[in-house]
Amino acid sequence: MLPSYPVLRGLLGSVIKNKEQQGHDVAGLQERLASLPDSYDALNAFAHELVSLPMRDDWPYEEPSGLEEIRAESDPARPLKVGSLTAKEKAAHAETAFLSSLCGCVLGKPIEEFPFATLDDVRSALQTTGDWPLNDYITERMLDVYGRRNICWGETVRERIGYVAPDDDITYTIMGMLLLEKHGVAFAGDDIRKLWLDYLPIQQTWGPERNMLLKSGLESLVPQERLDVGGWPDFLNPGEEFCGALIRADAYGYACLGKPKLAAELAWRDASWTHRRTGIYGAMFIAAAIAVAPVAQDRLAIFDTALKYVPRRSRFYRIVADSLEEISRAADWIDGYYRIHNKYKEYAACYIYQEVGTLINTLRFAENIGDGICKQVCQGNDTDSFGATSGSILGAYFGPGHLEARWLAPFNDKIITSMGTFTEDSVSRLAKRMAALPLIVG
Repeated sequence: MLPSYPVLRGLLGSVIKNKEQQGHDVAGLQERLASLPDSYDALNAFAHELVSLPMRDDWPYEEPSGLEEIRAESDPARPLKVGSLTAKEKAAHAETAFLSSLCGCVLGKPIEEFPFATLDDVRSALQTTGDWPLNDYITERMLDVYGRRNICWGETVRERIGYVAPDDDITYTIMGMLLLEKHGVAFAGDDIRKLWLDYLPIQQTWGPERNMLLKSGLESLVPQERLDVGGWPDFLNPGEEFCGALIRADAYGYACLGKPKLAAELAWRDASWTHRRTGIYGAMFIAAAIAVAPVAQDRLAIFDTALKYVPRRSRFYRIVADSLEEISRAADWIDGYYRIHNKYKEYAACYIYQEVGTLINTLRFAENIGDGICKQVCQGNDTDSFGATSGSILGAYFGPGHLEARWLAPFNDKIITSMGTFTEDSVSRLAKRMAALPLIVG
């Protein structure tokens, strides 16, 4: 039942790389790892050593992962509530946000493939097929020109869409909904663990999500009434700053429209089950942005407010604040893209920073929801994930009446997920459950 030595060594090597990116002193650790014998005892001891590495003396950031520590490092002027929405308005905006996220996800799915897209890649293929600027789902002909395609392309190109195809981004939004429906706002990490074991096939998870599901599965061999899962993400968990927690934040934004502080807290509770530092901040930021969007008068103010819930001395804060400044000076969305991409291109798909910058760019220049998800997907990287996230923010901002029916029509009111024992297959019924989430929060 123990992982093989090559798997363990690969995980440990990745953890060391992550620790270096996070400012830890990793001098000589890769060499030490290479010299260790094939011994579970030796590799286990080394893994525990990596949990508490010292920081470099020249590291300028403060990046806690605990909620109270995050709050202490965040803007004390962050608001508890914003605006004044009726229950009916909250339901309408939450429903629109969810439906828009489905459209954004399906739109981006065909071109989510390595090497990850850039605007130049996508625009070139669309121009060749006469589909630039993009204003509909991607065609099979575009993929032929593009030269690569996601394995699920056959369910998500314009000519073949017949339903909402299975996707982890959509799955996680549904999981957030189920957590709130089952446990309300008091859900805990162990509730997440149990829900994941019930609903998530391991092959439909990646990175830290798969790591936590594997640990949960092993622990289930000798069931315990309650497990202390709080420290699980700190041990043998490479990728804990990737975007996996960010794409799980949408339902908390829907539930907390007008209440960004609570949205950020619920997102923290979910994110801290698998992620640390930037991985957590991205989730809190997105949940808060969705919560603020329906009542914002200024589009960039949505992100300025959301930024108040993350540590001001973190890499995430610095880069997102700079991205806000860059986008505020952009002449149009193409200019905005290059301002972000040229500055932060080292942070490609899943690394959050560049992709959050493109989200800001999308909302500033979107004419409506459909136009916005097209702009987002054309900016590349993790196109389905951030197509979905942009849909949530755009839908929450623009609200009902701003998503053309043509975007939903190809789904035939049908959704298929990969979630075990989840049987809801109606888009409209599921959207109504999302619309009811603000009633749980009150």
